Amino acid sequence: MSALHLILTIFVIAAFTAAAIVGALAWWAVRPSELFWRLLRASQVSLVALVVLDGALLALGRESEEGLYFLYVLLPVAISFIAEQLRIGVAESVLEARGLGSAQAVGDLPQAEQRSIVLAIVRREVGVMTLAALTCAALLVRAAFMAPLT
Repeated sequence: MSALHLILTIFVIAAFTAAAIVGALAWWAVRPSELFWRLLRASQVSLVALVVLDGALLALGRESEEGLYFLYVLLPVAISFIAEQLRIGVAESVLEARGLGSAQAVGDLPQAEQRSIVLAIVRREVGVMTLAALTCAALLVRAAFMAPLT
């Protein structure tokens, strides 16, 4: 494993882990967290960089001794994509659970109830993405302990 590959792998794992910790704390406290979203996006961007680096090394003929290495590196990409799709549906499910037909209907409610609905949506979004970040970190740790590209 090259030094660049090792450093990038450690960074990606650390970024997803940090995002999961901050997200869990924000979920527990039922409060929005800008830091969580920044960490999550940094994790996702660094994951793409790792996948691109792995692809380049593979194209140069450097292969992993373990065939499952690439599965453990590519699964977090799929998990992140699926989690983003689930996050999109969160607002709709919260509105449906409260008997509201659309986001515009929320504007007709009292201020306190509007805030309650927004916090419920944010909490669910953070919960979904926190679980995804934790899963990605775990898969990448597993990949790191496999025989990486040599």
